[in-house]
This record gives sequence, structure tokens and C-alpha cells, in this order.
Amino acid sequence: MLAGVLTDGPPRAANAPATASSVYVALGDSYSAGVGTRDRQDDCYRSPYGYPALVADQYDLTLDYQACTGATTGDVRADQLAALDGTTAAVSITIGGNDAGFTDVLTTCALPFWLSDCTGQVDRGLAVVEDELPGRYNDLFTAIRAAAPQATVAVGDYPLLFQGEDCNAATFFSPQDEAQINAATGILDDLIGAEAATYDFRFVEARPGFTGHAICDDAEWINGLSNPVTESYHPNRDGNIGYAGLFGPALTGRPYPAGSQVRTARPRPAPSVRDQADNVLMMRLDSPANLAKARRHGIPPGRIRTLVRMLRADDPATVRSALTALHRLDRRAG
Repeated sequence: MLAGVLTDGPPRAANAPATASSVYVALGDSYSAGVGTRDRQDDCYRSPYGYPALVADQYDLTLDYQACTGATTGDVRADQLAALDGTTAAVSITIGGNDAGFTDVLTTCALPFWLSDCTGQVDRGLAVVEDELPGRYNDLFTAIRAAAPQATVAVGDYPLLFQGEDCNAATFFSPQDEAQINAATGILDDLIGAEAATYDFRFVEARPGFTGHAICDDAEWINGLSNPVTESYHPNRDGNIGYAGLFGPALTGRPYPAGSQVRTARPRPAPSVRDQADNVLMMRLDSPANLAKARRHGIPPGRIRTLVRMLRADDPATVRSALTALHRLDRRAG
């Protein structure tokens, strides 16, 4: 049983009236809502395994869970800040990834090389980070401080997703793609840290703690391509325990209790061959436009059509063969 309460409105205590020392408001996006933990509770996701719920439980805080998947800085200002007031003791937030087009970057870079404009999509995201996000953070952080003048505010950044390997048969991230995405994440993270310092907010830096726990590492704290796809590229339950171990001390000044939570995430189940094939089929490799792109890269359209037919086969061995062949084409084309 969580000591905190998952709410959409003003803070409500579980067993006693909330006090100024116990009210904790969790703002932000999907990384704060707990997407990736495979326990969706509402349209915003707000998982009981998200780090805000874990922090509330460990420190006996009354949680008002406002974070919502897909939220941008503007969404937080418009939809979440009403939960803050003079009694708010603690505020946590991760935000900015959606402003920078996090989903578009991953969707584009996951395509085979001949269809992907990974560099262009990353550059478009970085343009937002460098030209627009500083002002958006200033507006948001000013509003948070005005709405909750007594609160301790902890602002988290994003872990690096990749370690140079793509172990998912249904995605086509090259090592160069992964390096570009990680580098862009680092630029966003540095901006978050600088903006947090400007407002004397606590900066929760995830990158060091998540080292060795990226997608395809032996101990993954971040999901790769998952079924359902909404769980992809977000911290799993272990990753949220990792986040809680960083946010808890930042918000309370007290250590996170050692061994307080057993690692609850089992190894991410490998998608079935059929699931992997279906994910690739959604890329519409054999559409006229995509076949034309393949031809421009020296890939015979007939070869693509044959592999797409194989992906639709009932025989798992045939499907595996098609996935392997597509990855070989991707590496040769790149």
C-alpha cells in the first residue's frame, strides 16, 4: 500500500490532513508519470511504480500526482500548476523531451537508413532546445516558484538511452544514430541543469546513475522497443527505483532507504517474431514512395517487396530470415 495518494486534483491525505511538511506535487511528462513500468492507471498513465509514488511511499509524503504522458512545458503551465500553493512542501519534475520532439526523433531514427533522416530530425530537435527551450523553462520555473514559494523543487534530466548496440530486430538504429541521440540528450540535460541552478532548484542528474543500464545493457533500466509500443524508450520499474533514489534525497535531504525496494522488473520479455514483423510492416517499406527511396540508395525494389512478403508469412523461420536480411541491407546501405 502506498503512503501517498494518486490524485488529479488538490492534495488529499490518505489517513490524516495534509500538512505543509507532507504535501508533494509531482509535475512533468511521461518520465515522471511512470510510463515504461507496465502499470497504466489512467489516460495520463500515472503508474504506482513511477518514481513519484515510490518517493512518497518511502518518505511518507502525501502525493498529488499531476505528471502526464506527452506533456510539454506549456502543458505543465496550463494543466498542472493549479495543484501548487503555499502549503506545497516538495515538487518534482522532468520536462522538455516532448518540446524537443523526443518521439519524432526516435520514430525517424528507428527506420532503415534509406528511409531515415535521423540527422535532420535530431537537428530539428536541437534547434528547439537551443532557441526556444531556455525561454520556456524560464517561464515555467518562474511560475512554479511563484505558485509554491516554500517548496523544495527538484528538476530531473533524462538518462542516455543507448550504449552503441541495437538488439531489437524491429528497429534499425545504427551506432551513429545512437551516438547522435545520446549527444542531443546530453545537450538538453546540460540546459536543464543550468536552468535549475538559475532558480536555485535541486538538479537531479540521471546520467551517471543510469550508466550501464541503457537499452540492450545486461541490466536494462530503460525499455527498448516494447509491446505495447507506448512502453518503449522509458525507464522500467528498476529505472524508476533508480530515479527515486535520486529524487528522494534531493526533495527531503535524507538518504533513500538502502534496500527499501526489491528490484521488481523482470527482464524485458523479448517481443515475439510476429510482433517484430508487425512493427516493421508498419513502416510500409513497400509503399511507392519508400520503394523509390530504396532505389535511390541502390536497393532493388523487388528485393524489398520479397522481404515484405516474407514478413507476412506464417512460418517464424521465414519471418526471422526476412528481419535478418533487412538488417543486412540497412548496414550495407548506411
